Amino acid sequence: MKRKQALGGLAKVSLFVLTLSLVITTACSNNANDPNDSKGTGNTPDQSKFDLTFNKLETDLVPEPGASLLIWESKEARPFVEAIMKEFTAAYGVEVRMQELGTMDQIGKFELDGPAGLAADVITTSQDHLGKAASAGLILPNDEFEEATRSEHEAVAVTAGSYNNKLYGYPIKVMTYAMFYNKDLISKPPATMEEVIAFSKTFTDPDRNKYAFMFDAPFFYFSYPFIGSTGGYIFGNNGTDPADIGLNNEGAVKGMEVFASLRKEVLPISAGDIASDIKTTLFSEGSVAMNVTGSWFIETFRQAGINFGVAPIPAIGGNDSVTLSQVNSWYVSAYSKYPNAAKLFARFASNKSAQLLNYELTGAVPTHKEAAQNAVIQGDEITSTFYKQFSNSHSAPSIPEISSVWVPMDAAMVEIWDGNDGKEVLDRAVKQIRDAMSLNAKQGDKPSEPGSTEAPF
Repeated sequence: MKRKQALGGLAKVSLFVLTLSLVITTACSNNANDPNDSKGTGNTPDQSKFDLTFNKLETDLVPEPGASLLIWESKEARPFVEAIMKEFTAAYGVEVRMQELGTMDQIGKFELDGPAGLAADVITTSQDHLGKAASAGLILPNDEFEEATRSEHEAVAVTAGSYNNKLYGYPIKVMTYAMFYNKDLISKPPATMEEVIAFSKTFTDPDRNKYAFMFDAPFFYFSYPFIGSTGGYIFGNNGTDPADIGLNNEGAVKGMEVFASLRKEVLPISAGDIASDIKTTLFSEGSVAMNVTGSWFIETFRQAGINFGVAPIPAIGGNDSVTLSQVNSWYVSAYSKYPNAAKLFARFASNKSAQLLNYELTGAVPTHKEAAQNAVIQGDEITSTFYKQFSNSHSAPSIPEISSVWVPMDAAMVEIWDGNDGKEVLDRAVKQIRDAMSLNAKQGDKPSEPGSTEAPF
């Protein structure tokens, strides 16, 4: 999906990435008569790269007699979901249907349809909606398979699927960003920001719209490496303690010094002029050597004929870059008539074989540690790099208080980029965050402006 909103000024946090997936659909759509409601007509690849087996799980849990399941997932995930539904039905004899519904829309619909008995038995969403769903009692904990989930998946993915120290999610796939680079312009990607600055001095020419390195500076989500890499963080205790805000600590201020220096040394453009669509076009035309963005642009750059690679974001302040990450997970409905069958499906559709199948059919980056170490995935430069970056990421907090962070921090990034003192700006932003959290708590955690406090992914 193409991003339509330009980044600039003090614009509200965009919802564009909520509608995007890190997966790139490489398989054709199904043959079902109804594209929005399928009973699983997909097939596993005839020429699979993997030796995949789909057997019953090693558990005493069994489906309820007469169980049938409805799954909500996005259009992009359909090739995988149809294939895994077929395998699950073959193993357990449980009929499964999929209904297309974007991950950003599921919780809102679930709040209404769940109590009415109309919602899916298993839904898909990311951690930015988990706190709301868990605190409202909409979903069941991942109890039967908790130990296996914790041991098999990356810790960041487990954190993303947890709320109040309780695991709810069955992780499916990773979403984060990394550095695309044009191999015809720079043969070896820089390992540090100092190397980026050095290369920029030989390449950047604003009069010709040539830039060595571009990123969405006005968006906190994409600028987070300049906070997290040097010791800053959003909330303490792995994102669960809103009383501990680390966005203006010593490390965050240090990172913002590097951030601000790039305005002069690398990207001499005002924040209001850094538009994502322009940045994407310039990279596609060969005018930008390095472009920090998510893998939803992979196909765009391939179609543009760019000879590109992907590398981790260069180190900042002597530390490996830390991005923010999103993890999509399955969640079992608290209203399901067949919770056993639903839990079995969520586990079945997120284990090692399932994640390898998901990668093969849609390009999804796995959260499962063994799946990610498969030779095929490790030999895939793009997927392995995104996994490496994910492994060194901070999970975006799942608690409701995160809704108070995005707007003040977006504004802070703009101010600092445009020359204001980093410490003063961050202190002011943290005060605004605390004030917003206090106000939201009094209002029952309901945002005052719909859409203005959503995470930009």
